[in-house]
Amino acid sequence: MLTQAVESYLAVRRAAGFELRSDGAQLQNFARFSNQKKKRFVCAQTAIDWAALVPSLPHRARRLGLVLRLARYLRAEDARHEIPPEGIFGKDSRPRPAPFILSPADIRRLVGAASRLGPEGSLRPYTYSTLFALLACTGLRVSEACRLVFEDITPDGLTIRKTKFRKSCLVSLHETAQAGLERYLVRRRRLAGGDDHVFVSLRGRALQTVVWTPLSGPLCKP
Repeated sequence: MLTQAVESYLAVRRAAGFELRSDGAQLQNFARFSNQKKKRFVCAQTAIDWAALVPSLPHRARRLGLVLRLARYLRAEDARHEIPPEGIFGKDSRPRPAPFILSPADIRRLVGAASRLGPEGSLRPYTYSTLFALLACTGLRVSEACRLVFEDITPDGLTIRKTKFRKSCLVSLHETAQAGLERYLVRRRRLAGGDDHVFVSLRGRALQTVVWTPLSGPLCKP
């Protein structure tokens, strides 16, 4: 029963635009753990025991917070679900890293450095310099830019499919951005293979986004 309740909860959250890949897997794991304990409803002690299976306190707090939010949702319809107490393992919060705001000069240096990437004669320097310039002038997410295909480029701008809330939108381009993108596409069609993605790797495949930090490297896999 709890497994079905978790699936219902995740379906509602995902319909609201949340992907919940990791959180969904964690809650499904909690449901299996509860089933092994013969618990058909959220039990506070079972939730605490499950959260305590991981070694770090922040991770335990995170897991317990997931169950707490699940229990609040389920208890609205069935009081047999218990809401675990808060704060047992500390606060369920992860500090967001402070954003680094690039100045116009920083952006010019970044685009310039990208345009000097190797190997010589490849599409790579044009790909990354155009990608970074497009991100700077449109505010697109990296994943949205990497998913662009040829048919998404229209005279009115860029069609962005599957945004954060699973909708589509049209992003207009300044005429200078449109001209720069068109110059890139001339080389892109000539040097790359049959993949219809706008930005491709040296192997001619769509760029894959990765989690980026100042120490982890590029925004996209080369």
